[in-house]
Amino acid sequence: MTDSSTPRPGPPRLIPTLGIFSAVMLVAGGVIGSGIFRKAGVMAAQVGSPEVLLGVWLIAGIISLLGALSNAELAAMMPHTGGQYVYLERAYGPFVAFLYGWALFAVIQTGSIAALSYVFAEYTTQIAPLPEASESLARITFHLPLIGDIAPFKELGVKGLAAAVIVALTAVNYVGVRFGGLVQNIFSIAKMAAMLGLVLLVLLTPGAGQFTNLTADSAVIHPTGLAFWAAIAAALQGAFWAYDGWHKITYIGDELKSPQRDLPRSLILGILLVTGLYLLMSAIYSYVLPIDEMAKSKLVAADVAERCFAGGGKWIAVAVMLSTFGAANAVILTSARVYFSMAGGGMFPQTIGQTHPRFRTPAASLVAQAAWSIVLLFSGTFDTLTDTLIFVSWFFYAANAWAVVMLRRREPDTPRPFKVPGYPYVPVLFVAFGLVYLVLTLGNDVATYRKAVAAGQPAMLNSALGAALVLGGTPIYFFYRWKSSRSQKS
Repeated sequence: MTDSSTPRPGPPRLIPTLGIFSAVMLVAGGVIGSGIFRKAGVMAAQVGSPEVLLGVWLIAGIISLLGALSNAELAAMMPHTGGQYVYLERAYGPFVAFLYGWALFAVIQTGSIAALSYVFAEYTTQIAPLPEASESLARITFHLPLIGDIAPFKELGVKGLAAAVIVALTAVNYVGVRFGGLVQNIFSIAKMAAMLGLVLLVLLTPGAGQFTNLTADSAVIHPTGLAFWAAIAAALQGAFWAYDGWHKITYIGDELKSPQRDLPRSLILGILLVTGLYLLMSAIYSYVLPIDEMAKSKLVAADVAERCFAGGGKWIAVAVMLSTFGAANAVILTSARVYFSMAGGGMFPQTIGQTHPRFRTPAASLVAQAAWSIVLLFSGTFDTLTDTLIFVSWFFYAANAWAVVMLRRREPDTPRPFKVPGYPYVPVLFVAFGLVYLVLTLGNDVATYRKAVAAGQPAMLNSALGAALVLGGTPIYFFYRWKSSRSQKS
């Protein structure tokens, strides 16, 4: 016979095991992925100027820092697993928070996992060829009304390897956050060492570049007027993909040893570290490659390394594989905690909110995340995935920064271990920029779609795809609200 006064053991909980170094590595490692290696050529083709290109990287870094500072106040105020989901729920209520959490699952984080794994597999082809589908199979497309065309079997070898990466990293994080954190530390250090290695290689190789390349504009790309601002918006979309991920550390607040102290510190130190590395890499790219040559390059870092020594492209391919592997691991590790928190609040299936009894990880959440990431992987190309998820992300980034202002007014006496310096200008400026950026991005997206359709090419309206995926969560929210009300009545 048991004593009724003896407290019964509760369900297994997540355990705090990560320190400040791991937290900074999660921020930096979660940000540095494929963007700095993969997007530079596309951005060069859009702006046509090395100076403007460097300015775009700097602007994106400054804006990301403003967002990180705003997030840091909320993170120190509410250091709980779930991050922005928790902040949005407190500021705007459960519906907005649910749409954010659903957006993470539907496109933002799962799309990031798919895109990063895709680039890992893409760079693998620089080392060894991958089998591909037959031409007839690769041409099969499915048309979605108001959205565009999907070619699931195009680049089948790359997508197959990327799916295997998603499964492998999910398994790593399934067995423990300490193991996942160790993997993250190793790959974060490796990728930053590879970036600095490329910089030193260029500087120590005689004749590798010319300082005149840093100021020589394109001979053919000269956007002016409205086209110039559209080009800036398009280039920023690439830069923001490269910076995306600075907020992910907030998803695992309960697994940090000192969350109120380490969450804001890791956010600020991590984004400053990344911004410095990106500006350095962009300057090195422009030093070695004239802007018109960079604009034609799909793998800019590999072309820069080839200028220094034969086989340099393969060395860079390995560096990019390390980078994207580590970044994908960071997204997988952190994002599953959001769905875990949502399920704990009755907004997702209860199974998703269960902790593994042995490993103390959100195991079911990790599995569900991996499955949908693979579905998205086969739905589009790298650029489709990144452009879609960045467009959706910025709606919630702006809302999250405005939550700082709302909660300051509504809860002035709530303890805030960290306060945004320069309040209210920092969050307000971030929100204002986000709204302008969204309008410019939408206009550029529509123009690109129309151009592709006029040329008779397969086209995807990325903003429409993102909006459809997010709004598709609305009936799911009301279903769980109805289910919750029924259980309370019974």
